[in-house]
Amino acid sequence: MIGVMDRVAAVVPATDRPPTLAACLKALEAAAEPPEQVIVVSDPPGLGPAAARNRGAALAKCELLVFVDSDVAVHPDAFVRIRQAFAQNPGVAAVFGSYDDDPAEPDLVSGFRNLLHHHVHTQAAGPAATFWAGLGAIRAETFEKVGGFDERRYPSPSIEDIELGARLHARGYSVVLDPGVQGKHLKRWTLASMIRTDFSSRGIPWAELVLGRESDPGALNLGLRHRLSALASVSLLVSLGLRRYRVAAASAAAFTALNRDFYVLVARRRGAAHAAGGVLLHVTHSLTATAAAVVAGWRHAGRRTRAQSRGRSSEKGAGKVRSE
Repeated sequence: MIGVMDRVAAVVPATDRPPTLAACLKALEAAAEPPEQVIVVSDPPGLGPAAARNRGAALAKCELLVFVDSDVAVHPDAFVRIRQAFAQNPGVAAVFGSYDDDPAEPDLVSGFRNLLHHHVHTQAAGPAATFWAGLGAIRAETFEKVGGFDERRYPSPSIEDIELGARLHARGYSVVLDPGVQGKHLKRWTLASMIRTDFSSRGIPWAELVLGRESDPGALNLGLRHRLSALASVSLLVSLGLRRYRVAAASAAAFTALNRDFYVLVARRRGAAHAAGGVLLHVTHSLTATAAAVVAGWRHAGRRTRAQSRGRSSEKGAGKVRSE
């Protein structure tokens, strides 16, 4: 029996008029133990997801907030699992899940991108230092205490959920990644949208968060294996440019070995051709993320240099005043 403290409000940001919204809402309605409240934030058009989620949360009358992206169709048992996670663990402040391993779109890029997300989240089950708002739940009281999503810092789709998770972790709240809480991703990716997202929308902001010591440098796809993969992808690119083909072959082999489990997943779900194409897309993904980290590092160094310069100028000015 569901207690009063188990009431759930599902918040769906939909200010970009997504064509997948109807499928998202249908899945919410069909779910077992569905949310007591479904809040769709569709106005004003163009409002960023961070602000839209905050507006939806402000309208909620329930103790648990479940953020569901408008291009996600939750599995029938998603809310049962979410309710159980909080009921069985009173000390848990937030729980988030994963995309399933059966993406809606059949093309190579969409399959790769969505299965990569599924694989990363499945491998990182348990306590987390981050959060995911594609299908993520948080106690309403906790959400209010930490100030919700930072809509000023992230006015457009970015890493507003990751930053919220980092804040929760920094303040000692318990966040859990439960990959059994799943939803089907309905989004169609293109190579251009993947690179743009990996570089400017997520890569640079995430790296800046880590460099500013606001995020755990080992969270999700920032772990050791991913860093080694980045090193292998750079080595592959450089060695090809220098025509060092043996080094390139060794780098490609290392990259493939590091991510073998993921390619096995792609082959099982999409076939050998998609797995082979997935290796190339994965190298592209890794190189893009590495480039984003370099740009973020350059920006961070520039800000530190300017701050130090201002500090020295202030000290000189103060010394001049004292001497006078």
